[in-house]
Amino acid sequence: MTIRLKVLFSFLMIMALGLGYADVYFPVAAFSFERLHIFLFNLCTGGTILLYYTERQPAVSGRVKLFFLLSLVYAVCAFLKWYSVTLAVSVLLWGLVENVRIKKFSIVPYHFFLPKVPVSEKFHQASLWCLAIGIAMASVVIINNEYTHWVYMDKLTLDTFFLGYSFPLSLMTLSLVFDMLKKIERPKIKSIMELCFWTITLGVIIFFIFILFERFVPQIFVTAALFTAVVMVFMLYYTFADSMQQKKFLTSGIGFLIVTAVTGIAYICLQMQDGYDPRKTKWLLHIHVFASLYGWNLCGLAVICRFDDFPIRLHSTTVILVHWLTALVLAPLGIYQGWFAVLAIAGYAFITLTLFFSGNGQINYD
Repeated sequence: MTIRLKVLFSFLMIMALGLGYADVYFPVAAFSFERLHIFLFNLCTGGTILLYYTERQPAVSGRVKLFFLLSLVYAVCAFLKWYSVTLAVSVLLWGLVENVRIKKFSIVPYHFFLPKVPVSEKFHQASLWCLAIGIAMASVVIINNEYTHWVYMDKLTLDTFFLGYSFPLSLMTLSLVFDMLKKIERPKIKSIMELCFWTITLGVIIFFIFILFERFVPQIFVTAALFTAVVMVFMLYYTFADSMQQKKFLTSGIGFLIVTAVTGIAYICLQMQDGYDPRKTKWLLHIHVFASLYGWNLCGLAVICRFDDFPIRLHSTTVILVHWLTALVLAPLGIYQGWFAVLAIAGYAFITLTLFFSGNGQINYD
């Protein structure tokens, strides 16, 4: 990846975190900066990097450049509530994602059902498919909520569906994890890997459906299944993946994913209690969101962006410790105290810039 691309992506990712605090400290009644916060990280940066990694070309293709530009237009228009333009851009974004997916895999994702296809490739195609479906579903919600009003549900909101743009990044990171397990030939282990793929992929979809219908007990069962699958992934990865620098970052990322599962289960349990007050549990939700977005997903994006550069010249343990401090302590506290927000942005900038711009070579300072 060129220096220019690294500067662009790191700038957008740092700006995304900063915008995450804009609604708290610089509120504008008519607009939600949270949308820009999510779009810049998940769609503009994450979606572009996903397509770029899929094509694996030395230079950024015209399709990827167009996707990036259109994703910025999409983000701004959705933020400003210019929904007619957002819908028009959605069609083009969906077409670009599907074009890249079909060229890499096939029109019908039959690879999901072939036992000889590596699980890493299944997660890779699922991430692209999920991105295309997410764009299409968000468009359907815009049409329903802003124009037709066919269906009314409390959770059928744009902001709920916009959060779904984080799923493709999560699946792509899991593809990287399982790519380091392709050498495993033991049938039982391969069966467990297949089970993890279906549990996570279908579990996320089913969980989202239960969120829409506000079914809390089923949400707990699905989340418990997802938690079990993630723990199994962690055990497989820690045991069988070769020891290398990127393993440290992905192992840390899976740790963040486990945190999101635990906080997710706890949050659902609190919602089920009599006299539930959302204001008293926001702190837990903030930890959940920051651990997912700026913990787990950042680890995946960092490894993708530096995929051909490892080992890179940095002290991995130090960066990982600062990452955990920033994502789980400073960033959530920043919602309640401005100084912590400043420290969180500074810590996140340190992590991002270190991961993106540390030199590559055979020396690994660990």
